[in-house]
This record gives sequence, C-alpha cells and structure tokens, in this order.
Amino acid sequence: MLLIPGRFDVSSRPDMMTSAIPPESFIDLLLDAVCVVGRLIPDFVYPADTGKTQLAITETLQGAGVGSHEGGAMYLVKKRGKLSRLLRGLTLALLVTPLTVFTSPAAAEKSAPLFPGLVEQAAGLERLHSLVIAVEGEPVFSRAFRGPGTDEPANIKSLSKTVLSAVVGIAIDRGVFASVDQPIADILAVPASASDRVDEVTIGHLLSMQAGLQRTSGRYYGEWVNSRNWVDYALSRPFVAEPGAEMLYSTGSYHLLSAALTASTGRSTLDITRDWLGDPLGIQIYPWLRDPQGIYFGGNDMRLSPMALLEIGELYRNDGVHEGEQILSEEWIDQSWTQRGTSRYTDDRYGYGWFVTDLGGHRAYYGRGYGGQMLYVFPDLAMTVVMTSDPKPPASPSFMQKQNALLEQFVIPAFPLAPASSPQSSQAQR
Repeated sequence: MLLIPGRFDVSSRPDMMTSAIPPESFIDLLLDAVCVVGRLIPDFVYPADTGKTQLAITETLQGAGVGSHEGGAMYLVKKRGKLSRLLRGLTLALLVTPLTVFTSPAAAEKSAPLFPGLVEQAAGLERLHSLVIAVEGEPVFSRAFRGPGTDEPANIKSLSKTVLSAVVGIAIDRGVFASVDQPIADILAVPASASDRVDEVTIGHLLSMQAGLQRTSGRYYGEWVNSRNWVDYALSRPFVAEPGAEMLYSTGSYHLLSAALTASTGRSTLDITRDWLGDPLGIQIYPWLRDPQGIYFGGNDMRLSPMALLEIGELYRNDGVHEGEQILSEEWIDQSWTQRGTSRYTDDRYGYGWFVTDLGGHRAYYGRGYGGQMLYVFPDLAMTVVMTSDPKPPASPSFMQKQNALLEQFVIPAFPLAPASSPQSSQAQR
C-alpha cells in the first residue's frame, strides 16, 4: 500500500473512516471491506481527501484505461498492471462513492490535500498551462490550468532536445551510429565553406553543445532559420571555442543530429521517433516543423502532450525500461545524466540533452524549453514532473525560477524524507 511518499494503513485512521459513517448501517460493512481490501491488495490506497473522492474515483478508472481524463489533483497512487489497477479502481468506486454522501464536515476537515497550496500557487503563474506529477510511475496530480489539456499536444520548444537525445541514444544502441565519438563529418556532407576543423566535431560534442562552432541560437537564430540550408549554415559557422570545451547553447547542433539520423537511416526523424520511441511507449508523436530540405527540426518545436512527456521521463527514471522492455540502454541514461558542460545562464550542469541540478536538497535531472516547458526527474523521490507553459514570447528567464520554487515549496516538502543530495554532498557528475 503506497501513499506519497511512504506507507499508510487505512485501518490506523478511524477519523477517515468510521467516525464519518452512521453506525449500524450497510456502510459499516463496506468500510470493513475497505480494511480487508487494504490488507489483501498491498498497494490499495484510501483517498487522502474524502472531499474529493469522486475525483479520485474518476482518475483511478482513467488510470486503468476506463473513461476520459478531466484533469485535476489525483490522490491515489497505483502500481503498474492494468488488471490490478482496474480491480482497485472498481473496488474503490464501489466502496468509496457512498462516503461522498455520508462524510461529515468534521471528518473532511481532518483530511488535507496531498500538496497543500499547490493548486492556488500554480494557477497564479499566468504562463503555466499544465502540471503533472507522478510518483512511482503513477500520476498523483494532473491539471491543465489553461491552454491545451494534459492529453493534448503542446509546443515543447527546446525541450525537444531532451527527446531527440533519447532517439540518438537508441540509434547508438542499434548500431546506426558507431558511438558518441563518431565524427559528424563521417555522416553529413560538409560544405566547402566550412572549416577543416569540422572533422573534429563528434556526435557527443553536438549532444552536449560543445562543438565549438559559433551558435545558431540567440542573436544568430533569425539568420539561421531564414537561410536556404540550415545544415550547411550550422556546419559553416566559424569556430569560437575548442571542440569538447565550453558549452555554447546552440539549436543548430541538434539540427545536425536530426540530419544525421535521416542521412544514416534514409528515414525522416519523425518516422524514426515514432518507431523507436513513440510506439514502444504508447505515445503519439505529432509532425512538427521541417527545414527547407525537409529535415525535421532538431531540437525545437516538437509537439507532445504532457502525458507523453511523462512517459519519456519515466523511461529515464526506470533505467530505459518500459513495461518490461528495454527501449533505451541504462548506459545511455548514465551518459546523458553525466556532466559535460555548464550553462552560462543558470550554472546548472549539462549532459546529453539533460541539465543537472539540486532542488529542495534532491538531485534533479531536467530538460527545458523556451517559455517554461519542463520535464523533471527526481530518482531518489521516484518522481517525474511535467510542466507546459505559454510558448509565445516574451518570456522572462525568471519564470523557470518560479517553476523550481513551486516544486521546492509545495511538492518536495510532501515527502517526509531527509534531503538526499546537495551541491556539496552529491556526486560531482550525477
């Protein structure tokens, strides 16, 4: 039995049970059954807030694949397995629905929301569209405050780099690319206008944005995306740093990776991403922007739903395994979460498509996109968080600080665990 974040025995909380029920009624028998079920099904959970039991029931059934997802806080944590989830959902629906009629105000006051204050604070962030929180793979909070719903596609901007990094990892696992040390010049035709030093740039350098080439982001972005050939433009930039040295945030590096995937497989990046990542995870990969040569934009403007992003985060949290299938190698996840460079804007460390930081005393790995598109993984909390936001400019860099504060002030404190990591005590690279 699991309730965020530890174990909770419903039989030890009479204030949530019999005190709210008229005695000598049929309801007493149902409550007795709750106790029995709580002992027979190890991960059966009573709702944390009896005032929201209908919502809990709806979302429990939705988690089992029954009904539609309406959004809102979910107060139940369920283990994997559709059959067991369905049984728990149906049992809970039968046993708990009467409680919404008979629960007394006093008993309701004794129950507290899972993340007190989170809804109000999150709703107050005007850019924030959606927030999804999962623990041990199951959503415990899911709400769209505005904009697309949690099952609808959103422009995830540069969070696309995190997704594309996974696809590149699968390409290496499958032998499409030799390794991260393979020179990009072995795969792509280098224009005559490019420096001879392009031969030194590897797939790994592009993933960590340490190619040394002048950036295509920031003040160079408009000129780049208005060029006739995005690949040639990115390869022809002058070198402003040594390959493998300074991290220079550049979307052009990831677009070269998209072009390399297409050149090596003869398939579009969309087709590959659907085949290697979308289909195995059961998520929909929507078409997105392409360059003048028809190459799908690498590192920007992908369209994924928050729930799809959650599945990708969970894939990393579970060492590349989804429902018993090894989709991405554990070695690739270790490499992706190992520090290679440092962001000049946040001082956070960067691996292959993932930033590394500490929030609330816990190690966090995250991908981000312009405007507040965020995917966080907290391995020691068994927690994955997705936030989508308004992708349109202008957007202040301080908005990400507000998103981090949302987790540090309202989510992480719900876990009665000692801080597991800090900048001083954590491993330097992980």
